Amino acid sequence: MKVLQSLSAIAGKYFAVWVILAALLAFFLPEAFVGFGAYITILLGVVMFGMGLTLKPVDFKIIAKSPLPVFVGVAAQFLVMPIAAFAIAYVLNLPPELAAGLVLLGCVPGGTASNVMVYLAKGNLALSVAMTSLSTLMAPIMTPLLLLLLAGQWLPVDPVSMFTSIIQVIILPIALGILIQRIFPAAVAKSISVVPLISVAAILIIVSAVTAANAQNVISSGFIVFLAVFLHNGFGLMLGYVIAMLMGLSETDRRAISLEVGMQNSGLGVALATAHFSPLAALPSVWGAIWHNISGPILATIWSKKPASAPNKENPELAARVKPAVNSGSK
Repeated sequence: MKVLQSLSAIAGKYFAVWVILAALLAFFLPEAFVGFGAYITILLGVVMFGMGLTLKPVDFKIIAKSPLPVFVGVAAQFLVMPIAAFAIAYVLNLPPELAAGLVLLGCVPGGTASNVMVYLAKGNLALSVAMTSLSTLMAPIMTPLLLLLLAGQWLPVDPVSMFTSIIQVIILPIALGILIQRIFPAAVAKSISVVPLISVAAILIIVSAVTAANAQNVISSGFIVFLAVFLHNGFGLMLGYVIAMLMGLSETDRRAISLEVGMQNSGLGVALATAHFSPLAALPSVWGAIWHNISGPILATIWSKKPASAPNKENPELAARVKPAVNSGSK
């Protein structure tokens, strides 16, 4: 178990590096990884199951106690990112599959990596976890609806089929994880430190599979897709902060909302694009998996050196759940 815990720590510490290496390997040796494409949905379900193992009722208490920051953040998540993706795809005149893929990346919920970034940035961790949880639970409705409205001009969108996919890949695994946590709390508590290793391994296989399927497309479209993802992420981080500031929220809330809005669940984007569009449409989400885990730590490090204008009362339980990832090297 200690060996697995050590491997989990290394996986979490250098996650962005592993993603880049996986993408490079798949690019140069596509035949070795292209077969994993058939397992993308299952692998994402494994990641979401891990999220369910750590999800607790306390994560939703802030919605009742202080609903404004949560609703502002989630509203920004499902407005700023989809509209920004649509605008960038239009301005850059992206090909239809890449345009739809970028909009899909903008329509998925926030990613769990943002929770660690918010902790490092001395932001409101409880708000971050609540936003991730709520936006994830809203995804079966919001993601297909927004995609239909914004990406339908580029590729046909079947919202019912996508709704079913999100239920299968996200909601059911999360629910199963919560159930297992309730039935076997002691076993889950002992093994929870290994969950990051499993999640990282699943994401790396997903990234390698999509990169292998797009080896030629990376050469022809790699830079423009990275530029689109770079701009999209930048707008999310900036506008999330500005919107929170305009709403009069505290500095700790602004930091949490900024990182939550800017960092997407790129794994879900890859799975949905592959299942409902094409491997090429998954390329923006692959770049998102790489860049979000570079820009997030950079911003978190900058903010960690600047005291927030309002005190951030740390929730010991939430902090204990993200500290393993923090202690694994994200300092």
